[in-house]
Amino acid sequence: MQNSALSMGRQTTVGIIGGGQLGKMIAHEARRMSFRVIVLDPTDGCPAARVADEQIVADFKDEAAIMRLAEKSDVLTYEIELANSTALKQLEEKNYPVRPAPETLRIIQNKHRQKSFLKTNGIAVPDFELVKSEEHLHEMCKKFGLPAVLKATEDSYDGRGNYVIKTKADVPTAYGHFAGREMMLEKFVPFTKEVSIMVARNPSGQIESFPVVENVHRNSILDTTVAPAKLGTKVEQRAKKMAEKAMKVLHGAGIFGIEMFVTKKGEVLINEIAPRVHNSGHYTNEACSVSQFEQHLRAVLDLPLARPELLSPAAMINILGPEGFEGVYAVTGIDAMMEVPGAQLYIYGKKVSKPRRKLGHITATGRTAKEALARAKKARAAIRLVPAPEAGA
Repeated sequence: MQNSALSMGRQTTVGIIGGGQLGKMIAHEARRMSFRVIVLDPTDGCPAARVADEQIVADFKDEAAIMRLAEKSDVLTYEIELANSTALKQLEEKNYPVRPAPETLRIIQNKHRQKSFLKTNGIAVPDFELVKSEEHLHEMCKKFGLPAVLKATEDSYDGRGNYVIKTKADVPTAYGHFAGREMMLEKFVPFTKEVSIMVARNPSGQIESFPVVENVHRNSILDTTVAPAKLGTKVEQRAKKMAEKAMKVLHGAGIFGIEMFVTKKGEVLINEIAPRVHNSGHYTNEACSVSQFEQHLRAVLDLPLARPELLSPAAMINILGPEGFEGVYAVTGIDAMMEVPGAQLYIYGKKVSKPRRKLGHITATGRTAKEALARAKKARAAIRLVPAPEAGA
């Protein structure tokens, strides 16, 4: 991607593995700049398919489908960690541009491998250890103390791979919850804040960071993001420095969402890294001089990165599928939501609601972070997800 010229005769084509909301928003930015987009996703008519030029309907790990996507594209990227890193490695060995690199994806796909890599490179993380048996889990709980967090090392996201062990009596249930899967125990961090930062790096080595933001999780799923985070200058710089170091050692190419814990003493530890655009970076669309989605495209195409500026305090609140309902849904309350100053509504276009499934989000800007959060909460309170009339409700 060394030639940055845009030719209307032959447009650059970006292939994206994953066609959810993140792929949709990447595709939207790509189309704005006249790049072609092809997405690979197992769900026919996935959210990104409504924006992309073409969809290949196949599993994220389907090697033949990935090769077909590569044949049609100039560069491959992904919006989900479930992509087939082995197949992507084969492409890379033929000098095909895959960004972020397959080895980066392989490291991050396994939580134990990810934490081990970071620790080896001198980056602070919570104490952790692979679990060998239920008896070993009991021993680790004594060593780390309770509560402690049991995690499936692979194929887990949005808290679906986490189990908080609060008492000794929880151990058998927790161990059984991940039966047959590799798991690790992580020492619980008594954090005062959960923060994250979006950091981009292009193959030429340029690195640019967005502001540090503060996050609130509910049931291990991100609920709210506020920008900027209320941190002292030293802690903010510590978080930024750590995130940029992680990008360097991972040789990241693209934008990464780096989630961290901040302790009472001002220590910063990396919790998890996502090698892609991230939920906690949605505020960048309205509040920054460049969005995380455009910055990701700049990075994977090896174009100069923008230096992000926070133009306004902002807040983001997720819209999740309600408990106790699964099926085709309708969105109500849009009129009231749109009366809130500075608020923007995003509905992803997923056809079916499931409990705690991410179906959309609200962002709001304000003169202060407090005002932005109040606006976001008011706008979110107006939105309701209900069974669609055609579903017989």
